[in-house]
Amino acid sequence: MSQTLTIETLNGKVTEIFRRAGLSPIQAKSVAAVITAGERDNCKSHGVYRIAGCLKTLKAGKVDPDAAPELVDDGSAVIRVNAGGGFSPASFAIGAPILAERAKAQGIAALVINDCTHFSALWPEIEALTAQGLAAMAMCPSYATVAPAGGSAPVLGTNPFAFGWPRPGRPPFVFDFATSIVARGEVELHRQDGKPLPEGWAVDRDGRPTTDPEAALDGAMLPFGAHKGSAISIMIELLAGAMIGDLTSPEALDWLGGTTSLLPHHGELILAMSPERFAAGRPGDPFARAETLLRAISDQGARLPSERRFAAREISERDGITLSDEEIATLDRLLDGAATG
Repeated sequence: MSQTLTIETLNGKVTEIFRRAGLSPIQAKSVAAVITAGERDNCKSHGVYRIAGCLKTLKAGKVDPDAAPELVDDGSAVIRVNAGGGFSPASFAIGAPILAERAKAQGIAALVINDCTHFSALWPEIEALTAQGLAAMAMCPSYATVAPAGGSAPVLGTNPFAFGWPRPGRPPFVFDFATSIVARGEVELHRQDGKPLPEGWAVDRDGRPTTDPEAALDGAMLPFGAHKGSAISIMIELLAGAMIGDLTSPEALDWLGGTTSLLPHHGELILAMSPERFAAGRPGDPFARAETLLRAISDQGARLPSERRFAAREISERDGITLSDEEIATLDRLLDGAATG
């Protein structure tokens, strides 16, 4: 059985859950928006499923419900928002307009978010920038749950990386993926469903390959693409951890007291670029040239990243978001639980 809610109705329910749990209006609104977007686009691992983890981290005192993001802007190409221990979406909402303005003026700009709790996908942030006609990249560490290529102990995070290219008149080209072979949420969903993992996803605490989700969560996931994914993950640790003066994944795990049952605390780096500024003085239109390339890919039957997500969004916007009775019951339970503390 299932029930269908409008996007607005679901967003209202999720917002109310966080308001009853004590989050300030800006924190509750921003967090609810990205969770709703996950369900709207049928990204279950970043939808309603994420609410419980946010509330658990809040209850543990590892996120500040009243955090007011503080913008630091010296007029340069680097804009900084101190999240003050709050959730990252609220800080992005504060910094994104200035990031977009600065990138259009200077060609490239960066937004640094420090001292935040991160739980969401990166594509909502990327799409906010592609909607402004900007190319964008975003990345952040996590906490140490991934073994480097050739290793057996967790040192790296799942370390997501996202990129977007604006496509006038159509959905942008967007990809967003963990540099681990799969997002940790997918392993947790396999555990909840009692399903074994595919081979090659993880090792147990002794470094032996495993398909048991429990053993994987107690051991380490593996990077995608072996040494290639491992190198990209290390790059993210350096750029979105060390370079921005924030925590790397091992440090983030230490900050939580070694537990992976709470959401990670670290920083985030977002880059925005103006194709017009970069192509200035060169022949041709960068957007038209990009379309020629992308058509050459799609015309041979290859699927561009995020096409399934955009198709799911179209259905949700037209017909509403379909949730199972179990998911509806979870929302009701979380509403009651948040109300009673």
